[in-house]
Amino acid sequence: MAKNLLIVESPAKAKTIEKILGDDFEVKSCYGHIRDLEKVDMGIDINNNYKPSYIVPEEKQKVVKELKSLAKKSDEVWLATDEDREGEAISWHLCEVLGLDPKTTKRIVFHEITKPAIQSAVKSPRTVDMNLVNAQQARRILDRIVGFELSPVLWRKMSMRNNLSAGRVQSVAVRLIAEREREINAFTPASTFKVEAWFSAKDSNKKSVTFKAEGNKYPNAKGAEAFLNSCINAKYKVRDVQVKPARKSPAAPFTTSTLQQEASRKLGYSVSRTMVLAQKLYENGNITYMRTDSVNLSDTAMTDITKKITSQYGKEYVEVRKYKNKNESAQEAHEAIRPTAMERLTVEDADCRKLYELIWKRTMASQMADAELEKTIAKINISTNNEDLTAQGEVLKFEGFLKVYREDRDEEDLAEDDTDESMLPPLEVGQILDFKEMKATERFSRPAPRFTEASLVKKLEELGIGRPSTYAPTISTILKRGYVEKRDKEGVKRDFRILVLKSNKISSETSQETTGAEKSKLFPTDLGLVVTDFLKQYFDDIMDYGFTARIEEEFDEVAQGKMKWNKMIDDFYSPFKKDVDNTIETAERISGERELGTDAASGKPVIARMGRYGPMVQIGSQDDEEKPRFAKLKPTQSIETISLEEAMDLFRLPRNLGQFEGHDVTVSIGRFGPYIAHDKKFYSLAKELDPYSITLEEAIPIVVEKRAAKEQRTIKVFEKEKIQVLRGPYGPYIKQGLRNYKLTKEQQERSAEITLEEAKAIIEELKANPPKKSFRKKKAS
Repeated sequence: MAKNLLIVESPAKAKTIEKILGDDFEVKSCYGHIRDLEKVDMGIDINNNYKPSYIVPEEKQKVVKELKSLAKKSDEVWLATDEDREGEAISWHLCEVLGLDPKTTKRIVFHEITKPAIQSAVKSPRTVDMNLVNAQQARRILDRIVGFELSPVLWRKMSMRNNLSAGRVQSVAVRLIAEREREINAFTPASTFKVEAWFSAKDSNKKSVTFKAEGNKYPNAKGAEAFLNSCINAKYKVRDVQVKPARKSPAAPFTTSTLQQEASRKLGYSVSRTMVLAQKLYENGNITYMRTDSVNLSDTAMTDITKKITSQYGKEYVEVRKYKNKNESAQEAHEAIRPTAMERLTVEDADCRKLYELIWKRTMASQMADAELEKTIAKINISTNNEDLTAQGEVLKFEGFLKVYREDRDEEDLAEDDTDESMLPPLEVGQILDFKEMKATERFSRPAPRFTEASLVKKLEELGIGRPSTYAPTISTILKRGYVEKRDKEGVKRDFRILVLKSNKISSETSQETTGAEKSKLFPTDLGLVVTDFLKQYFDDIMDYGFTARIEEEFDEVAQGKMKWNKMIDDFYSPFKKDVDNTIETAERISGERELGTDAASGKPVIARMGRYGPMVQIGSQDDEEKPRFAKLKPTQSIETISLEEAMDLFRLPRNLGQFEGHDVTVSIGRFGPYIAHDKKFYSLAKELDPYSITLEEAIPIVVEKRAAKEQRTIKVFEKEKIQVLRGPYGPYIKQGLRNYKLTKEQQERSAEITLEEAKAIIEELKANPPKKSFRKKKAS
């Protein structure tokens, strides 16, 4: 038995550290948090200074039992959880559960899992920092209060299912996405005509090359055509040439949010995938700690980087840089994300390789020289109207950091008239140019693009909402709760006009472009829009960007020991509780209704609204003698934008497609989505198939294939009692209605012989004594 027990969060991290420390240390994992607030009464004593009540959940009891046993046998227990507030809190919880004194127990932190870093940390341990613990505890308690108080308000006031919930940072993130969606829906594109002309001139090799020059924009076709008319029979002379040096500087090394953004732009990774892979790289000792908002690099790292740049590219490529943080707030993690050794150009793990190489390149580029360019701007005079066209070119004189890395930009950061600047041929003042053609092309203004996961992180960071450890969980939560969905959107075709001046004649043509196409963007659901409106109306503080950012600053003050955590909670809770009580008492129930018009056939109103199972259209009202008719909206439709015509089209279901084997084949939409009905059996439709357009010829193979698969799965059926004995991936099981019941090994072996009485007895037994869920150990995240 080793003298020292060192506890970390994840088994992968434990394995790496144990190799470094050797036989004196036994390194064990606590698999993340080992305690959480009780569910009863929020787990918080509101009247006793917000005292939290913690419990070890059932799935963590085995882990805790093992750690207690090992702690008793060890001479000393060391805590080596992550270096942020979350990690500090886990260390404190371990002290509480294992009976350790947080004032004397050795706590070590390190930015990277390398031999020098771990050995250095062991030589200089500290104790648990209660300011950091209290900051994390304050966040957890505040978020629990908001969730427990707000969610029941939503259940009472919204005519929907009772699993609605609200969170502090999540609600603000949904608001951002909802407001962007409404901006886009309200946007009316304006058209302008952009003038471009093409010329030819000799390059340095006396070869004729074509280049482009740009003119003004005109608000309409009439103005653009008048300008082209004024250029007929013109001569084009170079009036001025300016050659200016230009420089481009590299971006700072990665923080959590910039890594998430760049991995999304360059690799197409979701925020959560980036963090999973980054955690893996960190635990394997490949990179420094991945939850950080610092752009700082240690002196040792700077030496390592400059050495690598010099050996690989030469001294002229080195430029030592110290970057400053824009955000000076939470900085428990004091270094940027970087490789632990620059000599390691890549990693073996295929999943992690691309992300590691991205981090390596960005780190290298951050200490490299500026790229040096030569920018040429030529003014070309038009003889007939004395106006100028502008041609621009760029020549790269010295690559600098561009030899390794170029940062991508988000869609919203790109200007509409951004163009890649190419080289210009040598031009001289007074030179007459060979004119090819001039075009005035219609271009349309665009709304701000919908958020990607990465651009949402960027916006949250700009507003001061959330911290490195909260971005990924925030996005995962709003997607899981159904307030937001990530999907693609097909573009639509749009005509645009082009006026062409060539050979002194003006012609007009119409071309087409695709507009509005989106890939992996965040869309608010109707549920998200309705909940956002409700919370904005009754809980304006919770939904205010500035207020949410101030709460984050107060967490930082608690972490720095400048504010007492329970006073901070009290300042928040008193006014918030008044809003909750007032809303429950006075607010009306809402369902996000929108009246679309009148049904021509019945004269009844047509309403789009939220129903118990999602957005729907209703013809008629509950007060009518006849029951109202209902239809579910398509996944791409919204209560806010659906038209009366589109709504009425939804009532074409159920559709009778025709007959097969003497029975009708119908298609409809139910609670769980679209399905085909045939001979009293139901078969679900795949997402890519549209119930409004599917034909009988397409439906029959689905019925045949799914019926055969069902028959193959079926061992026994008791029709009257709706009980089935079925084959599953883990062996036979019993199904009654929508519930499944597991069979023992012996029951599985004789599943074909199970009688109705036996099946009923098994169901009753499992209802009375449900099996305990098995606990699978997970890596800490």
